[in-house]
Amino acid sequence: MSFGTSDPLQPLILDDIRGAQKMLSGVSRSTAMEGSRHLSRLVGSPVHLKCENLQRTGSFKLRGAYVRIAGLSPEERAAGVVAASAGNHAQGVALASSLLGVRSTVFMPVGAPLPKVAATREYGAEVILSGQVVDETLAAAQEYAEATGAVFIHPFDHLDIIAGQGTVGLEILEQCPEVGTIVVGVGGGGLIAGIAVAVKSIRPDIKVIGVQAAGAAAYPPSLAAGHPVSIPAPTTMADGIKVGRPGDIPFRIIEEYVDEIRTVSEYELSSAQLLCLERAKMVVEPAGASPVAALLSDPASFEGPVVAVLSGGNVDPLLMQRILTHGMAAAGRYLSLRLRLTDRPGALANLLGVLSVADANVLDVGHVRIDPRLGLAEVEVELHLETKGPEHCAEVGGALRAAGYTVID
Repeated sequence: MSFGTSDPLQPLILDDIRGAQKMLSGVSRSTAMEGSRHLSRLVGSPVHLKCENLQRTGSFKLRGAYVRIAGLSPEERAAGVVAASAGNHAQGVALASSLLGVRSTVFMPVGAPLPKVAATREYGAEVILSGQVVDETLAAAQEYAEATGAVFIHPFDHLDIIAGQGTVGLEILEQCPEVGTIVVGVGGGGLIAGIAVAVKSIRPDIKVIGVQAAGAAAYPPSLAAGHPVSIPAPTTMADGIKVGRPGDIPFRIIEEYVDEIRTVSEYELSSAQLLCLERAKMVVEPAGASPVAALLSDPASFEGPVVAVLSGGNVDPLLMQRILTHGMAAAGRYLSLRLRLTDRPGALANLLGVLSVADANVLDVGHVRIDPRLGLAEVEVELHLETKGPEHCAEVGGALRAAGYTVID
């Protein structure tokens, strides 16, 4: 393949990915591979984390964007490039364009997180906020491309993009030649398609498993139908893999090379993100944590050694706070309950004493005194507690009941 080709039917081969790797030398980082003792113990074989969250711009997207833009003709470069993205692709295109001296315009949704908007501008792109959802933003970017002649840089549906992302696969083979299974988050499919071609061309015995959020899983029905299928209103906290329709080119590759696509729940995603932060000391966005979520969901089903690709670490701090709270709840680290007390002095102090002995940390206390369900001398108390896990939650509930309290919920 010659870089810059527009023929989607031309196959992607190993030499294309090796050529992309040479092109990216000195541009993208060969990101670290870190072992995880906790996940290794859980899976029963070595588990390694491929840390693309530590890549320049905070995700793997720079790889494909640079290869795509570097393959443009002088006339196309002069016209500039345009992209649409809520975050990672935007930053990859912005930095790649700046490194190559190409003018870039990036359309982002009106509600895009401010840190991602600021980073995209700092990398050198002109940012235009347009549309409430990514589909509207994408349409605006394509209209801009038609009106100005700028080259539209698709986030995943182009051979050059996929070749660039495939360099992650070559690095995995260099860093962990004994790998048995590679687990990758899947949105449009560009990353896993590139990785699959790279590794299967050298080691066809390696299993490549994709992971999608259950609320945005377009690949299972598409693979069942034999062609890309759109799903209505994909919903997930994992914006990086929130794609309603597979790319035509990645789909064709995934259908041939990828062994399996699995789905994970929102609870599993948030639990995985919390685990990455606490145990691996890695700041990872929900999409980047999706391979870890799959390992947590069914650890015994993976043939080791396993490499889980942490595809990105760009997460808005406010969203991070909410997700970590969600993850702690999913892990049984928060307990919310309601119970009734006799409304008299010292009743709440006695209750808090029981909780103190049970070693539960009280985060919030609420009172309800006006409710037709309550007796004249009763008050309903709502408690939010920090606990040490599901077993401790059960112990706290048991301590309250043993002390004579009726736990309503």
